[in-house]
Amino acid sequence: MRIRHALLSTASVALIAAMPALAQQAASGARSATPPHELSQQDMNFIKEAAAGGLAEVELGKLAEQKAASFDVKQFGARMVRDHGKANEQLTEIASKKGIQLRKDLDPQQAQKRDQPGQLRGAEFDRAYMGDMVKDHDNDIRAFRHEAQSSQDPDLRRFARETVAVIEQHDRMARNVDSSLVGVGSSHSRR
Repeated sequence: MRIRHALLSTASVALIAAMPALAQQAASGARSATPPHELSQQDMNFIKEAAAGGLAEVELGKLAEQKAASFDVKQFGARMVRDHGKANEQLTEIASKKGIQLRKDLDPQQAQKRDQPGQLRGAEFDRAYMGDMVKDHDNDIRAFRHEAQSSQDPDLRRFARETVAVIEQHDRMARNVDSSLVGVGSSHSRR
């Protein structure tokens, strides 16, 4: 019994003496396994602008679903809500992993952009909304292509590469709907 007690005491002393070294090793190992991820200024700007733009696309899409006279414009708005809503969720998840908190509401500039066509009705709304969508998607394509090619972050690069294909579809759709409004006039739209 004395021998067993002496062995346990010796083992306890050895373990207690080794704990600071083990704790230091565990802490340094944890730091090297998960280094803090720092994003470049370009990547930070992209995240903020893409998030703000995505929120605006969803809000404007909802407005189009309510106020558009043209069936095609209403359908386009619904597509913006669905696709940009999904992209916003993906971007929010990426940002969260990087420790970045994104806005959940429109900034004042985006809110103003939403409210301008919101004052219009019918065919006037349709033309203003679709004209803005053509311009916005042209700009978005450039920004997403640039991020897909030059981002330092692999998650953002992948997100931009996958999302630009959807934005290109939106751009083609926006141009088609916009040209149909100019060619036919939205007052003769299908319902």
